[in-house]
Amino acid sequence: MKKFLSLILAPALLLSVLAGCAPSGGGAATPAPTASAPAQPSSGGAPHDPVTINFPTASASGALYAVGAAITNLWDTEIDYVSASSQASAGGIENLNLVSEGEAQVSIAISSNCYQCLNGTDSFEGYAYEDLKVIAGLYFNPNQVVATASSGITDLASVAGKHFAVASAGSSVYGECENHFTAAGLNFPDDINCEYITFTDAADMLQNGTIDGAWIMSGAPASAVTQACTAGCTLVDISDEVISTLQAEYPWYAPFTIPAGTYPNQDKDVQTSAIKMVMFCRGDLDEQAVYDLTKTFWENIDALGEAQGNLKGLTPEAAVEDIAQLPLHPGAARYYAEIGVQ
Repeated sequence: MKKFLSLILAPALLLSVLAGCAPSGGGAATPAPTASAPAQPSSGGAPHDPVTINFPTASASGALYAVGAAITNLWDTEIDYVSASSQASAGGIENLNLVSEGEAQVSIAISSNCYQCLNGTDSFEGYAYEDLKVIAGLYFNPNQVVATASSGITDLASVAGKHFAVASAGSSVYGECENHFTAAGLNFPDDINCEYITFTDAADMLQNGTIDGAWIMSGAPASAVTQACTAGCTLVDISDEVISTLQAEYPWYAPFTIPAGTYPNQDKDVQTSAIKMVMFCRGDLDEQAVYDLTKTFWENIDALGEAQGNLKGLTPEAAVEDIAQLPLHPGAARYYAEIGVQ
């Protein structure tokens, strides 16, 4: 068994991993398992055929890219028969498409997109991947509504008529805007003067006062929100009523609190909604391999948390909660049952 290189992944090692990741849009990954190398012992001691894990993440500048790199580096160094690597991608929807098409084996997306992919709804209408399985629920991805001090935006309903950034049409964030503003009683997008821009551009425009508000969906603290709050913008609460309306229709929403002090000039807690990020895989991925991937991930979660803040404090108990009723892979389910979680 190869040893995990350090309890805290060294920056130089992580940079090396990132440099070696395949670029976005690259060719299909080698199917797993392969037969190009001799079998080596699994973590349970029995021989196992080599397995290749291709793990798409998100843009190379985003936090999810580094999260994927840390996880695949762990698997690649700790499990003898696994060759794992991460790559840049366009994010959750593309990740699900790559896994469903067999070009990747494991990835991460928000649970709502996973649910839609499994059931062939929304962006995946006509393209259901019914064999999608979950390895672990990870951290919550909170919705963060940011408004300028002069905008007059105090809740979601007051965004009506405002110049507001909603991300690109068809994106996960655009879908969040549609769900939330509809739940707040607005006719989306017609009731809003929408700006279809990236988080980075939205932060710049908020700072300059050229838009009234923006929808940011990211782990907190998010750099775009920090930039905006430094310039005097504030976070807007999402009401209990809106969250309850969402939960009645969608199984993936949970209430979430952004603690006071998370951002500059934020002197009170902010209530919002959140969706859990899910690490998922192909259903035909070997059961023993997924068991070993799951076991290795959780047995090294403290080290992963030191390397990547988004993974800090995760527990196996929470990993099977708030995942939109998505099915666990049998290998992952076996591990959770073994430790008394499932």
